[in-house]
Amino acid sequence: MKNHVLYFNKPNQVSILEESIPQPKTDELLIQNIMSGISSGTEMLFYRGLMPHDLSIDEIIPSLNHQLDYPFKYGYCSVGKVIETGNRKLNHLLNKLVFVFNPHESYFCAKEQQIIVLPEHISPHDALFIPNMETATNLILDGAPLIGENVLILGLGIVGLLTMDLLQQFPLTSLLGIDLYEKRRSLGMQLGAEFTFDASQSDLDLQLSSYLKKIKQNQIDLIYELSGNPAALNTAISFAAYEGRIVLGSWYGRKPCSIDLGGRFHRNRIKLIASQVSTIASELQGRWTKERRFEIVFKMLEKIKPSRFISHNFHISDANKAYQLLDSNPNDTLFITLNYKV
Repeated sequence: MKNHVLYFNKPNQVSILEESIPQPKTDELLIQNIMSGISSGTEMLFYRGLMPHDLSIDEIIPSLNHQLDYPFKYGYCSVGKVIETGNRKLNHLLNKLVFVFNPHESYFCAKEQQIIVLPEHISPHDALFIPNMETATNLILDGAPLIGENVLILGLGIVGLLTMDLLQQFPLTSLLGIDLYEKRRSLGMQLGAEFTFDASQSDLDLQLSSYLKKIKQNQIDLIYELSGNPAALNTAISFAAYEGRIVLGSWYGRKPCSIDLGGRFHRNRIKLIASQVSTIASELQGRWTKERRFEIVFKMLEKIKPSRFISHNFHISDANKAYQLLDSNPNDTLFITLNYKV
């Protein structure tokens, strides 16, 4: 058996190394990876060398709690099978299908509290979207959409589309989307958007203004910035209503961000809300826990079945091709998975 491990070596380069299969400690499980998903947002920042260097990769996830220095392992969407335990007390987990926030590698060890045993009604392919659905659920909690509001999503990648699918279940007045890529805009419409706009159009602001007038609305109550493009913030500010909320779900890394705060932003008391899935907003912590949030995540995974958004699958040995494709052809690469078939 070979343990293929993916490393980010330097900007625009990943490599697959063969390493020994780890042995589980007494409190650990050995997991054979079946498939993992590539994050088109965070992993592209790492692939392009745009991540900040003053942070650990992720302080919450044990396997990722180290500094951002090349070379490093990364990934947080792995579905595998427990094939060995460190002691008999863990044997009840043998052969269980589990989800783990773990980098891309064929075999790895994890503690029981670090795994999520998959419910029977959740397929392994749908389970790959646990982090994305958890993020989308957190965005809804932070944005707190109200009945009758106008809502706009900037960026219809996986998180944007899942957020769209959750929002279309609310009794909103309008639900709109903006994205560069036609395929994503089309999916947004299929999921329930009233209209989606092409972000590449020079008269985007005019198109959006005209559409709002057409539906007899003035401005947007709630805007989600999920594009990963800092320039989209100014679009959000220009259309936010008085005391409107802009929820920032994008992580820009080291991308420069120039925001116009000199006009409507200050006078209209616009709220910028940073949404980060690692924590729950303090005003919700009296009622909401991560366990409660996960209950919603599993319900929505079963209902939405996001595995339909998988666009490509590569063997781990061809991972370099997967990253090159995602980097060069984002219009056709919505969600890429890696498999670990022997």
